[in-house]
Amino acid sequence: MDKTLTPTAATKLARPNRIVELLLAERHSLPLTIALHLVPGALIVAAYLFLAEPFVKAINYPIFLAWAIALVIVLAPLMFGLLWLGRQRTGRYTLRSVADYRDKPISRGKMIALIAGLIVWMTVVSLALVPLDNFIFDNFFTWIPFEGAGGSATTYIDGYSYKQLVITMLICLPLTGFSLPLIEEYYFRGFLLPRISHLRWGAPVLNTVLFSVYHFWAPWTVLSKIVFLFPAVWLVWRKHDIRISIGMHPGTALLMATIGTIAIILGVTP
Repeated sequence: MDKTLTPTAATKLARPNRIVELLLAERHSLPLTIALHLVPGALIVAAYLFLAEPFVKAINYPIFLAWAIALVIVLAPLMFGLLWLGRQRTGRYTLRSVADYRDKPISRGKMIALIAGLIVWMTVVSLALVPLDNFIFDNFFTWIPFEGAGGSATTYIDGYSYKQLVITMLICLPLTGFSLPLIEEYYFRGFLLPRISHLRWGAPVLNTVLFSVYHFWAPWTVLSKIVFLFPAVWLVWRKHDIRISIGMHPGTALLMATIGTIAIILGVTP
């Protein structure tokens, strides 16, 4: 049997996937940029409303667990999508050639100092801006239908037993405390930010604003997120080193989640 490909079949195999070409292009158009930033957030809300919330309510666990599940449902396939794009370009599942700013141009000592300073910045500023979040929520977003919505970080876990809280926090700690923020950094800073770098200083501004808006489940925090996230995003763009935002975002999330989990286990929460 002659296994030689016909001209039509050979052309199909050689023809690059137009969607892959569009996604891996050096530059993304503004409409595509907006869509790629915001669609995942809309999908997370949908996953919460139709899958995660009904499940978590059925087992009577804190609604915080539902948001963790919704994030996993969307962000895990998103990470696989990045790896799949790497396979389309290199023949193997990899982030190389897909997520940029990974050449480590900053020395280890400077990187540690930068990350330490940014973690302090993000922690202090985010806590200082809680009154702003509360004000915006109370005046503009009380209509939000999500259970536990509000400026307080504890509203998503209030009213449950000690056992339920501990189990929830231990499940969520490796997810919302590290893995999910890490995926967000590879996607938003490693994949999307370099493809709008032609906008110059507008690139980190746009990336920060759209990433903040992407959190559709907490729109009252958009302004505060812009304030405490922008320095890291700007430095990633300026220095071409994604380790900066990885250190700050997953690093701060892990710190806060660990402290919160320990506080609940020890029973010292307010």
